[in-house]
Amino acid sequence: MTMKLVVIGNGMVGHKLLEELSALRPLGLDITVLCEEGRPAYDRVHLSEFFSGKSEYDLSLVTPGFFDQPGMHLRLATRAVRIDRAIKRVTTADGEIIPYDKLVLAMGSTPFVPSIPGNDRPGCLVYRTLDDLGALAGWGARSTHGVVVGGGLLGLECAKALRDLGLETHVVEFAPRLMAVQVDDIGGQILRRTIEALGLTVHTGKNTVEIVDGETARHRMKFADGGYLETDLIVFSAGIRPRDELARQSELGVGERGGIMVDNFCRTRDRDVYAIGECALWGGKLFGLVAPGYEMARVVASHLHALLTRKQSSGLPEFAGADMSTKLKLMGVDVASIGDAHGATPGSRSYQFSDGRRQVYKKLVVSEDGKRLLGGVLVGDAAEYGTLLQMMINGLELPEAPESLILPASGGGAAPGLAIDALPATAQICSCNNVTKGQLCEAVIAGATSIGALQAATRAGTTCGGCVPLVTQIMKAQMKRQGLVVNHSLCEHFAYSRQELYHLVRVERIRRFDDLLARHGTGLGCDICKPTVASILASCWNEFVLQQEHVSLQDSNDYFLANIQKDGTYSVVPRMPGGEVTPDGLIVVGQIAKKYGLYTKLTGGQRVDMFGARLEQLPLIWEELIAAGFESGHAYGKSLRTVKSCVGSTWCRYGVQDSVGTAIDLEHRYKGLRSPHKLKFGVSGCARECAEAQGKDVGVIATEKGWNLYVCGNGGMKPRHAELLAGDLDTATLIRYIDRFLMFYIRTADRLQRTSAWRDNLEGGMDYLRDVIVNDRLGIVAELEAEMRHVVDTYECEWKRAVSDPAVRRRFHHFVNSDAGDERVVFVPERGQIRPAAPTERRRRHERIPVVVETE
Repeated sequence: MTMKLVVIGNGMVGHKLLEELSALRPLGLDITVLCEEGRPAYDRVHLSEFFSGKSEYDLSLVTPGFFDQPGMHLRLATRAVRIDRAIKRVTTADGEIIPYDKLVLAMGSTPFVPSIPGNDRPGCLVYRTLDDLGALAGWGARSTHGVVVGGGLLGLECAKALRDLGLETHVVEFAPRLMAVQVDDIGGQILRRTIEALGLTVHTGKNTVEIVDGETARHRMKFADGGYLETDLIVFSAGIRPRDELARQSELGVGERGGIMVDNFCRTRDRDVYAIGECALWGGKLFGLVAPGYEMARVVASHLHALLTRKQSSGLPEFAGADMSTKLKLMGVDVASIGDAHGATPGSRSYQFSDGRRQVYKKLVVSEDGKRLLGGVLVGDAAEYGTLLQMMINGLELPEAPESLILPASGGGAAPGLAIDALPATAQICSCNNVTKGQLCEAVIAGATSIGALQAATRAGTTCGGCVPLVTQIMKAQMKRQGLVVNHSLCEHFAYSRQELYHLVRVERIRRFDDLLARHGTGLGCDICKPTVASILASCWNEFVLQQEHVSLQDSNDYFLANIQKDGTYSVVPRMPGGEVTPDGLIVVGQIAKKYGLYTKLTGGQRVDMFGARLEQLPLIWEELIAAGFESGHAYGKSLRTVKSCVGSTWCRYGVQDSVGTAIDLEHRYKGLRSPHKLKFGVSGCARECAEAQGKDVGVIATEKGWNLYVCGNGGMKPRHAELLAGDLDTATLIRYIDRFLMFYIRTADRLQRTSAWRDNLEGGMDYLRDVIVNDRLGIVAELEAEMRHVVDTYECEWKRAVSDPAVRRRFHHFVNSDAGDERVVFVPERGQIRPAAPTERRRRHERIPVVVETE
């Protein structure tokens, strides 16, 4: 059987359908994809990252060669204008007629622009596509003030984009609070205060009635209450409307408020036409999130596959609605909404926790009997989102005191967690590929006893990868239930975990990879075990990582003592302990950056980062920095990166301790310490927490009596607040505890495991860790302190060693037989500095190279 399938739309959901069909590999399927834009599918969820440096290529969802598959035809810049259902034809804007057997409408939605006079003035834009972002960047370059109309998810994402463009940014929202759909009044107040603290101005309860010429700016927005706001740029991001115009024209059935009506198989009233994503209306509901659209795509792919293979439709997956819970980070602020966030369920009760100092708000909505979670709101700290979501979706019974799930744990202990065994077999573990715990366990029983085999069998963790840690835990738990040996081997060359290898190196005093391999391994090693052992050797003996016997073990960053960037150049980050640097030091850094044409940026860790250094320039740059008194900042290593500090009692009227001095002492003490993953510290001079110490691996906060020590926090992809290890410490005790904590982590953590994940895997959690570090439960604190003393006493600047060692310095060349640089490195000017050229800019550069034709 053959089938001509036409898919109108190549957004995220439309492309997911193509991926699902490609994975099923049905014979006889010929697919034509009509895409209105001039580029194939890209990630709209992270669209604002375009202004943070991501390119069109970075955002692309299309794997290389995807549309080169047999039977796959992509038509870019092609708009469908008519569907003739009687003869099964689609007509495009340029008059082409395309026949189909089955048709899928995946047209998405369009931005809603309020019908107010002046909404079409030049400089009034929308925020939906990459082309929209291009227009926004152009107008932003000649503007100083920008306004976003809409305070929902899209509006706040757009506001971030305006701020990234350097504009004074305002948000105008008709509702009385931001994100009115997702959060309640208190959550909206907390969110507003947090966002305004970041430099944005928020106007709620404002109804714009007209846009006219401004007196001090390009536009004046007039409000119904008589007020006004002047701005150069206006972006409408007040919601979306489903694109259902083709369905209306062909009488497919459209809801009263828009959207193409579909059944559980996502079929319209015409059984040969499907609709998926934001344009589809199921059960009277529109779904404006990506995950429900992906589920619709899976349903349609399975249905089409069944038709092609002549299988019965009974037992096929059906779309049954979707949970609309969301978790986002808006301008660095965690915001999460779960289930019935507003407590609309009759008889429901709520628990609320608010911390005005930290700008954190948490709310639980529970059933009348207090046994089931119905919904929740998390603002400022969404660490519990995963646990709460699983509890709600799977109807798990709540603890006797549900409020304990959101209240700060007393005594620094952890809040109640969610054990793997508590999850039912129906619990969805991988939302990208709709894989349940039961399916994972069945695959393990069938023989998938490695993470690679389990991914191949179920596809869990193969899309975004966020569920891989949970998938791994489920796999190991199931293997234990079957009586199988759980393999903790680092790789095929070592039948030991990282922790076991560390102890072998330490106890047997092994100093070389070859010796460890000869005694306890097989083969030649690989890119997993070599860097891991290199880190262990550096943690134990602190020898120069580029010594002849160690150099071949290092990854690219450690091999060249610098972070390699996307264009093949490197960044240079000199150490500035505690963020302190003299004016003379800043002048030197500026002079060096100017001399070598480097891009400079202040990092979140209070450093000056210099980008664009070519390989052969690194030793020259390091020499000049070293001569000015700088050292390597170890930004390239799995080691201590930074110790962030506020100005403390020296300058601040609220400070109670010298946070800068303590931060500098800590950074000098632990600089160069190699560990399983990167380490970040923070030291705050008072409880106002300006150094954000509770988001660091080691956080130190001043009290009237000394220092509070927090550990195992981190930002990044999965933020986690640090937990109190000990309080009111004098400085000497503080340092002893940090020594012990770091060395215990280095001894026992897995490869590339952050301190937060390590703490979560410690049996007994923070209570156990406190018992080991403070009470010496294992009787090892003297050893831990001695091991740290060795590291501190043997420190040397790696940059200085590299430039003074001729054998090491010879490695810093692009070519073994030439001192020339890499001509493929191309920069373009932007905002008075340089940036790497995009692929299209590289091509234009080469197109301008003159060609001379020789006639003789």
